[in-house]
Amino acid sequence: MITRTMAAAGLLLALAGTAMAQSVAAPGPTLQAVRSRGTVLCGGHPGAPGFGVMDSRGIFTGLDADTCRAVAAAVLGDAGAARWTILNSASRMTALQSGQIDVLPRSTTWTHSRDTANGLNFTAVNFYDGQGFLVRRSLGVTRGVDLNGASFCVTSGTTSELNLADWARSNNVTIRPVVFEQNDETRLAYQSGRCDVFTTDASQLAGARSAMQNPREHVILPDRISKEPLAVAVRQGDDQWFDIVRWTVIALIEAEELGVTQANVDQMLESPRPDIRRLLGVTGDHGPFMGLDRRWAYNAIKAVGNYGEIFARHLGENTPIGLERGLNDLWTRGGLMYAPPVR
Repeated sequence: MITRTMAAAGLLLALAGTAMAQSVAAPGPTLQAVRSRGTVLCGGHPGAPGFGVMDSRGIFTGLDADTCRAVAAAVLGDAGAARWTILNSASRMTALQSGQIDVLPRSTTWTHSRDTANGLNFTAVNFYDGQGFLVRRSLGVTRGVDLNGASFCVTSGTTSELNLADWARSNNVTIRPVVFEQNDETRLAYQSGRCDVFTTDASQLAGARSAMQNPREHVILPDRISKEPLAVAVRQGDDQWFDIVRWTVIALIEAEELGVTQANVDQMLESPRPDIRRLLGVTGDHGPFMGLDRRWAYNAIKAVGNYGEIFARHLGENTPIGLERGLNDLWTRGGLMYAPPVR
């Protein structure tokens, strides 16, 4: 009887050990490639102030840039392991599909066709936006329907081009599109007077205006003619990598909800709160479930801060872009940023 009991106990221990071993996920193809290479390859914007732009020191900065750094920190423990390939609107999705990059945190709108027909999966929204119109104050217009007959500078291969056509038809407005391949070309064409209106996501219009010689001469009209949930994309077919990128973005939002910042994250390791301890890897195996270290979220937050800190640093009211949080505030303050729990 004693022998049988000991044998049963041994079997239970063995099964427990097996279950524990199985909780550490084996690396999938993308994670394996990233670790072998020692870098995370991200798609970057040719120049979107606040999201992705090369600064005077040659450092790629912005919300999307820090999202890439957060993924690199979560996966490799080193935000400096992020690398960027600068991509225009037409080539960004092809670069991800072909394996040229690992992740696309590049101001890309999550749409049905992109999610289903282009071999992409969108992980999480990191900015809620809408398309708007930038015009000169001297034009004397206050709303979009006043732009009947105007010329519109717009970038090809973007949802902006399609939305503009839909809006014009729906509102019986005559437009004259002036189409360019690169967003910088579109912006410069507007600045040089080749068109009356510059149209794209309102946040990018704010960024473009901030870089103009006389920003006060230009106004963003209150119209928002579309929904533009800007989300971080990965290739279809690698669920583990999808989870890693999605939960890294979520962890930055969750950190803001819980009051965990870049400055206090080390102190928060001693917090008695179970949700903070799970997020930072003090308890639980949430990192190993994805094939990562238990401190995956801690590493990301330590590297770039929480979502609110990133927003304030690159887009907030104390930056030249000067955006209010609005839809991108936490759900507890009337915004749409809502993090599923790490548990």
